[in-house]
Amino acid sequence: MYKEIFKLVVAIISQPGKAWDILTRKEEKDDEFLSRFVYPLIGFVTVAAFLGVLFTRKEFDVELALKSSIRTLVAAFGGFYLASYLLNEIWQGWFKREKDMKLCQRFVGYSSSLMFALNIVLILPEFFFLRIFVLYTFYIVWEGAGPYMQVEEKIRLKFVGTATGLILLTPWLIEVILSMLMPGLRF
Repeated sequence: MYKEIFKLVVAIISQPGKAWDILTRKEEKDDEFLSRFVYPLIGFVTVAAFLGVLFTRKEFDVELALKSSIRTLVAAFGGFYLASYLLNEIWQGWFKREKDMKLCQRFVGYSSSLMFALNIVLILPEFFFLRIFVLYTFYIVWEGAGPYMQVEEKIRLKFVGTATGLILLTPWLIEVILSMLMPGLRF
């Protein structure tokens, strides 16, 4: 299963057009996508956050590592579900399509692959400059908008801008709110 996840993430990042064509033809059961792709990726990100704080700081502080992993877990889960929900609502409101929460969840999950991968790699503080590559998510969403979401060319830019904003900003916003509400999570 983990090998499949790795191959799929690499395909989405390196060849998004080809990956979206494959994903369009892929048949998935209702919650299979969540349990076989999104949840393991969020788990990897959470473990990476724990290990990153535990082994990259001068002091060996398990409490701080747990706080970091909890904040990362809540931000990743909350960001995924909030972005999926908002995209589903916007899908009906702005784009005049029938609501399809499962489709929006799959689109947000696959489009978030780069963000999850970067969060795993960024446990090492020396690689902070890689954060800029999160903007590549725009291209991943662009490539998936046509074949996967069936978005017409005339509204594609509007959809891509909206979806990319939701995918990138919702986890960040949840993390900021958590840090404001729970000062113990700041480090």
